[in-house]
This record gives sequence, C-alpha cells and structure tokens, in this order.
Amino acid sequence: MKIAILDDYQHVALDLADWASLGAEIEVFTTHIADPDELVNRLAGADVVVAMRERTRFPADVLARLTDLRLLVSTGQRNAAIDLKAAERHGIVVCGTGYVSHPTAEHTWALILAAARHLDVELPAMRQGGWQSTVGLPLHGRTLGLLGLGRLGSRVAKVGQAFGMETIAWSQNLTAERAAEHAVTAVSKEELFARSDVLSVHLILSKRTRGLVGAGELALMKPGALLVNTSRGAILDEAALVDALRRKEIGGAALDVFDVEPLPADHPLRTLDNAVLTPHLGYVTRDVYEIFFRDAVEDIAAYQAGQPVRVMSVT
Repeated sequence: MKIAILDDYQHVALDLADWASLGAEIEVFTTHIADPDELVNRLAGADVVVAMRERTRFPADVLARLTDLRLLVSTGQRNAAIDLKAAERHGIVVCGTGYVSHPTAEHTWALILAAARHLDVELPAMRQGGWQSTVGLPLHGRTLGLLGLGRLGSRVAKVGQAFGMETIAWSQNLTAERAAEHAVTAVSKEELFARSDVLSVHLILSKRTRGLVGAGELALMKPGALLVNTSRGAILDEAALVDALRRKEIGGAALDVFDVEPLPADHPLRTLDNAVLTPHLGYVTRDVYEIFFRDAVEDIAAYQAGQPVRVMSVT
C-alpha cells in the first residue's frame, strides 16, 4: 500500500503518529500542489491520500483521474474541498478525523489583540531600534460582535466578556434564547455590523454564507471598527474588503483565512497597513496535529481491516 501525505508545511507528520504500524510506503509532500494536473501526476499509484484540511482541492475531475485511490483521509470533520458525490461514484472512501476548536478561538484573540494594539507595527520597530508610534484600540467597554455563535463564536464571546466587552451576535438560525445561554444579546444582521467595534466571523462556509459580508455590510460598520475572520475566506467579499480598507472606511481587518490559499504573493491585502494577516494558523498547534495524524493512522488501519471509521457521507 502506498500513502501520500499532502501539505505537511511544518515537516511534522511522520513524527506525530505511528505510521510504521501500517507497513506501508509513505511519501510526504511538504509544499502545496496547486495545479490539478501536477497533483494527479504526483499522486499516481497512491492507494491512500491524507489531506490537510481544505488546503488541496479534490473536485470531480481530479478524483476521476486518481484511478489508484481507494481511501481519502481528510483531517477534521468536514471538507468542502472534496466532492463527496464524485468520490462515492469512483468507489473512494472518504474519512475524517477528530478536531478541537479552542486553538482557533485562541488565535482569534491573538489577531484581535495584535490589530487593536498595532503589534504588526510595533514588533518590527522594536527589532529595528525604534520605540512606540501607535495608539491602541481599547477593548473594555467596547462592543464585540459575533457573526455566528456556535462552538467557536461562544468561546470568543466568553473571552470578550472577560475583557469587559458587551457581546452581541447574529446568524441566520440564532435565537434570543440560544444567545442568552452565553450572556450574549441576539441582534439583527444590520445592527451587528453597525454596533460592533470588533466584529468576528464564525460561520461555516455554505451556499448561504458565501459572500455574506460584502460592500453593503462593510458600509454599515463604524469607521474605526475591526473586522476579524478565522472562519473561511469566501464568507467575505475580498475585493469589497480591500476597497474598504484602502479608503479607510473601517479601522482595519485581521485575517487568518483567504479566498485563495496560500495567499498569492502579489495579493493587494499584503500591501495594506491596516490589515493584520496570518497564514491560516488557527488550527495549527501540536495538540491538533497529533489528533489529526493519530486519527489518520487509525482511519487507514480500520480501512485495511474492512471496517472504515469516521466516514464522511454525502448529505
């Protein structure tokens, strides 16, 4: 059996699980393969592919050409980059792994604090011999808006409350009762954008949420407000956001996720002094990676035994 492990940017996959127990040939790819033709060529002969979250896309045309592939393991519990219907047609079993959400909530606050205190400016200045030059945005007494109040949004809300922030939230299915369970006030979508000093996105990407934050929503925000996204890049209209940031119509953005990843080197977001950017680090912690790769080995062993586990089904 041949196993291909994709997108191991940190060169850690083989150290975090007992791959030897599988008795398989393993090839690890540490750089991203964006071109579909190159991906098919490099995965030729692989019986099993382990994909890191949604870094690599597996649409129907790619799956059709991976004629040796029998098991596709996706780290995490869902993967919008895999065409599950096509996988089923081609007899490819798709399995997931365990996942914990608290690292992404932690990173959300790292971004909020970095942007509010202009750490992207002050840290490099200190290394270059400089001293303070910015004035920070205080959080105490300000309003934290949550676009989504699920596991992640509620964790972020709890920290905001510890900072003394008023917390408000909106999503298409959020009820006042559900919000009250987390000491959060449910508001309308328009009120969320208009009142928030910090607005943090915590929604699953779907047909309903794709492009949900566009020019109209950004126009409702306060001139000094901060927009934070650790969810999925496509929930925001990136072109509209770039325009709003260039015009200084909002205070800034703190982003960990993007429409295209890795973010192109010439992307305009990289040029803006009011955008704090990180390379999709939300889930990238040792604990999470240990869960991902341990469960990936378990998925493969279970498949070998004819009893696959954590199978992702077409809904």
